[in-house]
Amino acid sequence: MNTEELKSRFKMFAINVALLIKDLPKNIINIPYCNQLIRSSSSPGTNYRAACRAKSSADFINKLKIVEEELDESVYFLELLLYFNPDFEARINILIKEGNELLAITVSSLKTSRENQNRK
Repeated sequence: MNTEELKSRFKMFAINVALLIKDLPKNIINIPYCNQLIRSSSSPGTNYRAACRAKSSADFINKLKIVEEELDESVYFLELLLYFNPDFEARINILIKEGNELLAITVSSLKTSRENQNRK
């Protein structure tokens, strides 16, 4: 997968999360979880784009670590929303799957980047 394809996947993840949030019932549980999820799900895309413009390998790794943390947080809030919104199970599970796939790609990139940095 090249850089542009990954940028597109991050963007679509954020868009699809936002579309889900738009359709969820507005209640005392969903509102704070959705507020946090909208931020955490859009952050990986912006931080990945910043990583692509990193000034050094250390800068790249630091930005990718933010991507990792925000994706993990997004999956967590999706899991909470799934618990409280079982009628949305199919849509939420698709997003959890995509979030976990993006997370695996990010972790693999971090591992490779660290190995390359240690070789220098």
